Amino acid sequence: METPQYFEAFPDFAFERTRSGVLTLRLHSAGGPALLSSRLHRDFPRVLRQIADDRANKVLVLTGTGDHFMTEMDLTEDRQAFKPLNWDEIFWEGRQVLRALVDLPMPIVAAINGPATIHSEWVLLGDITIAAQTTHFQDLPHLSGEVVPGDGIHVVWEEILGMNRARYAALTQQVIQADEALRLGMVNEVVPSSKVLPRAVELAEALAARPSLLLRLTPLALRQRLAKRLEEGTTLGLALEGLSMADKPYQN
Repeated sequence: METPQYFEAFPDFAFERTRSGVLTLRLHSAGGPALLSSRLHRDFPRVLRQIADDRANKVLVLTGTGDHFMTEMDLTEDRQAFKPLNWDEIFWEGRQVLRALVDLPMPIVAAINGPATIHSEWVLLGDITIAAQTTHFQDLPHLSGEVVPGDGIHVVWEEILGMNRARYAALTQQVIQADEALRLGMVNEVVPSSKVLPRAVELAEALAARPSLLLRLTPLALRQRLAKRLEEGTTLGLALEGLSMADKPYQN
């Protein structure tokens, strides 16, 4: 089977596909755990569009690298996000990646390989979520960076946790450990770290045996509420986040 060109086109994304059409997409930075960078943020919606357009992909397994999903940022390519034109880029990228995830015409199995304190909503949008025992969730960068949490995490956490728990988590930077996440319904299974990806692939392979059209259409039916909520919530949310970012140069 010929390797698609996009498999080699994105430095922060590694691809592996089985004969049955299970595509594993692994986020990384220089082969190690993924750091949130401007490039990764910019490329992720482009990656998802390529995956969606390739009908050889029947199920997506989304995961990170090493012992955590994402906990750090690398903003050496500083876009000076407080400037409106630069924030406009981030605004559209942020909306596009969430749209691409909820519109992806295939089931998504998230293999959450460890702590997810930055953009946990990316993996929590998975139709099936498998977490390592070492995983914990937290919205770390927003309150710490003194910006509004409006990039989609506010919608996804509210949908999963309920309004009061989500507001508490955002305003206290609550850390939710894997077992508590399972109890609260944030994830579907918690397994040892070594079994996260194998279990996710096992579930994905079972799904890949189903008819192709069923796989393409069922997730879209199951994600209708999420798609609507994200469309409503991120337009205003990201605008408010950008406004709080624009205030940073004027803070004492």
